[in-house]
Amino acid sequence: MGTVMSTILPTVFTGAPSRTTGLPFGPVASDIEEADRIFAATLAAYAAPSTGGATDLFSTTTGTPLSPLIQHLKHYRGKRLRPALLLLTAKACGSVTPAHYTLAAAVEMIHTATLVHDDVLDEADVRRHVATVNAGWGNKVSILLGDMLFTHAFHLTSTVDGRACRIIGEATNRVCAGELRQVCERGNLDLTESAYFAIIDGKTAALTECCGRLGALYAGWGDADADRLANFGRCLGLAFQIADDLLDLVGDEQAAGKTLGTDLSQQKLTLPVIHCLNRLPTGEAGRLRQAIREAGPGVGDCVLAAIERTQSVAYAHRRADEFARTARTELDALPRSECRSILEGLTDWSVRREK
Repeated sequence: MGTVMSTILPTVFTGAPSRTTGLPFGPVASDIEEADRIFAATLAAYAAPSTGGATDLFSTTTGTPLSPLIQHLKHYRGKRLRPALLLLTAKACGSVTPAHYTLAAAVEMIHTATLVHDDVLDEADVRRHVATVNAGWGNKVSILLGDMLFTHAFHLTSTVDGRACRIIGEATNRVCAGELRQVCERGNLDLTESAYFAIIDGKTAALTECCGRLGALYAGWGDADADRLANFGRCLGLAFQIADDLLDLVGDEQAAGKTLGTDLSQQKLTLPVIHCLNRLPTGEAGRLRQAIREAGPGVGDCVLAAIERTQSVAYAHRRADEFARTARTELDALPRSECRSILEGLTDWSVRREK
């Protein structure tokens, strides 16, 4: 399928990319590396070298049965968007503190856990151009690995303070509830837009919202300003997920580096398909629902033809752009700085990326 995503990044992304993120988060590149170090140290016992020397999360000389699994997690950690969001917000608010490093590692660990579990739910074989954990080790191992990452993230957060535990705990509850609702809604071919947005507000936006809030609060900002930066993260997450759902439907699998088409094959309705079904005449919508339900040969082409007729991809893009614009307005709470400019640029990148 041909991609409908633009490959042009906003002007702020014309600099050299950070070697840890693949995106130019230069002002916080060293901060992301410190969060990565904490991430690695937290799991180091499971990747201990068999003979002396420094412990390395991604070492190829390991001596525990879990070592290959822990090493494989490096393939799940690509853009570092969530820790970068937290750290960019912190620096834009004035300063990055040791608490920020720990919290950035914790949210990245939670995100990684959700990816491991998502691949089980989606029966995906490829992520970031390599085999998923479930493809290599099976579903049981994948579920337990994700659970272990969750528990380590909460333990890590407990070293900061109770407030951080509450904020991250609440966000993770929303993530899990959103994922659970999406699974429960599989096969519901009458899913409404409001139900769709409730799902993605939990499963994706809750954690990016959490990053904006933590970045501001632990830089010493008050609740009102933290609320604005949390809403920035929330709206960014909503825009990001709409774009992700578009990629799953009309993206290029090689460019995306992961298994696509899983939403439709599992009868999980996303925004462009919901819009399409609502725009089609009743009889045509009924026939398209039946085709999706039966999942016969050529159903993907039928859906693509229908969403082209109803201009549903363009509609989904408009909705993503609306959330991106709202996110940018919330950044008015911040003083002008390089970090604020990068956060503004992220709102454009989130809806125009190819992966």
